[in-house]
Amino acid sequence: MQLPYELVLGWRYTRAGRATRRNGFISFISGVSMLGIALGVAALIIVLSVMNGFQKEVRDRMLSVVSHIEIFAPGGQPLPDPQKTIAEARRNPEVVGAATFIATQALLARGEDMRGTLVRGIDPAHEGEVTDLGAATQKEALDRLVPGQFGIVLGVELARALGVRNGDPVTLVAPSGQVTPAGVVPRLKQMTVVGTFDSGHYEYDSSLVMIHQDDAARIFRLEGPTGIRLKLKDLHQARQVAQQLAGSLSGDLLIRDWTQQNKTWFAAVELEKRMMFIILTLIVAVAAFNLVSTLVMTVTDKRADIAILRTLGASPKSIMGVFVVQGAMVGVIGTLAGLLLGLAIAFNIDVIVPALERLFQASFLPKDVYLISRMPSEPQQSDIVPIAVISLILAFVATLYPSWRASRVNPAEALRYE
Repeated sequence: MQLPYELVLGWRYTRAGRATRRNGFISFISGVSMLGIALGVAALIIVLSVMNGFQKEVRDRMLSVVSHIEIFAPGGQPLPDPQKTIAEARRNPEVVGAATFIATQALLARGEDMRGTLVRGIDPAHEGEVTDLGAATQKEALDRLVPGQFGIVLGVELARALGVRNGDPVTLVAPSGQVTPAGVVPRLKQMTVVGTFDSGHYEYDSSLVMIHQDDAARIFRLEGPTGIRLKLKDLHQARQVAQQLAGSLSGDLLIRDWTQQNKTWFAAVELEKRMMFIILTLIVAVAAFNLVSTLVMTVTDKRADIAILRTLGASPKSIMGVFVVQGAMVGVIGTLAGLLLGLAIAFNIDVIVPALERLFQASFLPKDVYLISRMPSEPQQSDIVPIAVISLILAFVATLYPSWRASRVNPAEALRYE
């Protein structure tokens, strides 16, 4: 089977024979354009994969502490009938777990050190139904929360900041005071550290403490749990399920899903991802439009060849096709090389980054700034396919003007001085 001569000539010009210095220079420029496209595509894939991985890692670690949906009474008051609300919520087929809780804020003191904390009163028997903290070694710590013994479980970063270990006493300072003849004095309760948890999310590990739900009710003078936490089959359905529960639950209740609890953070990540996509696409565009100069130089160098082809009967459309093929070949090869390079780095970034950190004796992701300490990566088809398509389209568009100029070469003028 004989290939069309447009394809054969286009591929030959892409390889750019080394017969003359000029051909060699054109080949160099063509290679630079190809390399620019490859590096631009690879950069896009790597950056978006890292951002996807970062978003997923933080989300998963956050959801190891935060439930998919929370139901609570207005003003932080106890729920009127928590068991009835749980029964109504479980009627939704997406709900697979439910547990009551008490949420409030307090100060935690150890000697002269004092930290503001989020206090969560939990039922250890049902905590594993709604979060991942009820699993493995962390479940052992939660099981030590016995009502009446006033034990407390701290995040590892908070325990480190206060310098406490299992068995050490700490003082919990309730926000509402106690009225005495001498005035309002804060309510203090000495607690015993019975364990720590490590969610991998610095914000929660440095501020969250958990106590038994009954102890929380006694310390903060509540008649019962202030909310219910739900776990769903599919966390991505949280918003829809929350809307369904808002219409099916009885009573004046507030419902909040996990996307609302960190709405600002997720919106910022999505905006940053979009902006990075636009900026890096411009890099690919610059590399693709380098093809214009390459093809213009090739057309100038091949004027005599074009004229001969025209005198042999080649149509302007065929001449244009030759140079479109040349530019398209550069775009296709550059895009494929960029895809291979980008995916190779994206899938092995968990090995590459630690090696670079050891080499340069530096930490690229301080845990207290970026919430996580390792570089995650998650290449997604929804990102990779548009990147490849955009790169190919830009390369094709860049070939149109030089190819059109080639098709307009006048054979008589081109051969006049040959």
